[in-house]
Amino acid sequence: MFTSRRSRNILEATFTTLALIYHLAVYNLRKDHRNAVIGLLVTILQSSIFIIGFMAMYLIFGVKKSPLRGDFILYIMSGVFVFMINSRTAGAVSSAGSSLDTMVKHAPMNTAVTISGAMLSSLYQQTVSILVILWAYHTLVTPITIERPVAAYGMVLLSWLCGGAVGLIFLSIRSWSAQTGKIVTTLYQRMNMIFSGKMFVANAMPAMLLPMFTWNPLFHIIDQTRGFVFINYTPHNTNLSYPIYVTLAVFMIGLMAEFVTRRSVSVSWSAGR
Repeated sequence: MFTSRRSRNILEATFTTLALIYHLAVYNLRKDHRNAVIGLLVTILQSSIFIIGFMAMYLIFGVKKSPLRGDFILYIMSGVFVFMINSRTAGAVSSAGSSLDTMVKHAPMNTAVTISGAMLSSLYQQTVSILVILWAYHTLVTPITIERPVAAYGMVLLSWLCGGAVGLIFLSIRSWSAQTGKIVTTLYQRMNMIFSGKMFVANAMPAMLLPMFTWNPLFHIIDQTRGFVFINYTPHNTNLSYPIYVTLAVFMIGLMAEFVTRRSVSVSWSAGR
């Protein structure tokens, strides 16, 4: 009898938490625009602008074909999509709501729910954006073939998790100093514009330049993604284990930092600001 009641309570708590995450994800989707469809269109437009911008940059530099054998635009998209979901997820989680927020003070709401809702909404937006842009390019411009689509999307998910882990640390920093947290988040996003390697092919990079990029797990993820997208490309200078281990380590550090922050947080911190 006691075990049955306890199991029922656990199930009720689980469903309540999942429902909160779902509603918070919907709230995040409609936070900037009351119409969720418009919010998705804005996300699609932003990704498209990134792709067009990098294509224009390549054309200015005189590069008119893909650095590896395959579709030139698909090569650009493979880097932009992975970069975008990592950057957007890190930004979404870092501003998901700290332990000081009034909403978090009311059970059953907590920081785990706000973080999960931010990550889920970011994943949904970016996934829809990827599917729509790929469909439009395949249908309206030229047919494309992705060699291993499931594995390629797995890299998108890994980039999403990596961004969430980094954003978790930035969220903890924001609780101690909001301005510092914003600066660090922006710095991370700007650094990845270059050091993510989305504009380069790892196999073609000089050995002297590789150490400038191989420290970044996103560089490995993007290169591995291209290995799954293109049949004629096999990554030699990157691997999957490194970004997985780094993501797990950063997640553990972020969870510990959030735990310490939640226990030490005080509303009076911001009283004099």
